[in-house]
Amino acid sequence: HLTILQAPEYVSFQKGDWPISGEKIPDMVALTMGFSVQEDLSWPGLQAGPLFQRPKANVLVVVRGVDNLALPQSVASYPLENPVPFTLDSVAETVHSLFAEDTPVVLQLAPSEERLYMLGKANAVFEDLPVTLQQIRARLSQDGSVLAALPLNALSRNAEADLLFLSEVQVLHDITALLQRHRHLAKDHSPDLYSLELSGLEELGRRYGQDSPQYRDATSILANVLQKFGQDVFGLYGDSAVVEVVTVKNFEAPLTRKSRSILESKQISNPGSPYNLAYKYNFNYAVIFNIVLWLMILLALAVIIISYNLWNMDPGYDSIIYRMTNQKIRLD
Repeated sequence: HLTILQAPEYVSFQKGDWPISGEKIPDMVALTMGFSVQEDLSWPGLQAGPLFQRPKANVLVVVRGVDNLALPQSVASYPLENPVPFTLDSVAETVHSLFAEDTPVVLQLAPSEERLYMLGKANAVFEDLPVTLQQIRARLSQDGSVLAALPLNALSRNAEADLLFLSEVQVLHDITALLQRHRHLAKDHSPDLYSLELSGLEELGRRYGQDSPQYRDATSILANVLQKFGQDVFGLYGDSAVVEVVTVKNFEAPLTRKSRSILESKQISNPGSPYNLAYKYNFNYAVIFNIVLWLMILLALAVIIISYNLWNMDPGYDSIIYRMTNQKIRLD
């Protein structure tokens, strides 16, 4: 399922049972942030919004191991079809290319795989965020840990699968705490992007089974934590953020990622490539094309109008030079 936890009024999500494909979720995220996509999104769940009013942040949380979470305080919910793996790499590169001087926050995190990408101001804001499982588990034993506030019930502090789930809950708590400490992030002009992938429930279901008390308790805890996480982030960005939760029991294909840095310079074209690759698409192409096209049309119309008026001009009446000459001749 795709659940819209929080969204401002000018980002219009229509309530209905329209399914959305997993591969279209990055396009949906890009459209909510006001970016263009290569192919039109023919999905009635998202309506066109105002051109000059866009959210300051988009937060996408992917929860693996469950089809749906009980999130009562949500804007809308849609079934997920074709649950193929997806990433927000294209959206992150768009944010970086359009707002490179403003250093936006781009954070992509998967604690279970110890995968982390940070860009812009995220390097300074989230430098203390625990990344590896060893660091997160050490964080659980420190002051301010979520263990003191959560009703663990059937969950254990010593089991490996339980600790993985609790570690992901701790990461959500720490992200909110760091954003509260750096409230200036919500006041800049560049949009921020957060992408989090949680697989603790999937590991609990594999270890204990989905009918086990551990799995049921973890599902209830995660639903409450995500609800509060969405409310906190929405409030920190001045009610101008979109928070989505994607729940999927398992993806249809394993997700393979190629390590790369989106800070490295991209080569627009590669003439020496043996694969005859096309030029890399530039998102400014449409803007430049429209500027050049309409400027040429205006210049062509100007030349035609000026030429027509010059051709039909009466020198004796329309030209001051000939008018002065005629008066001089009459006086002589």
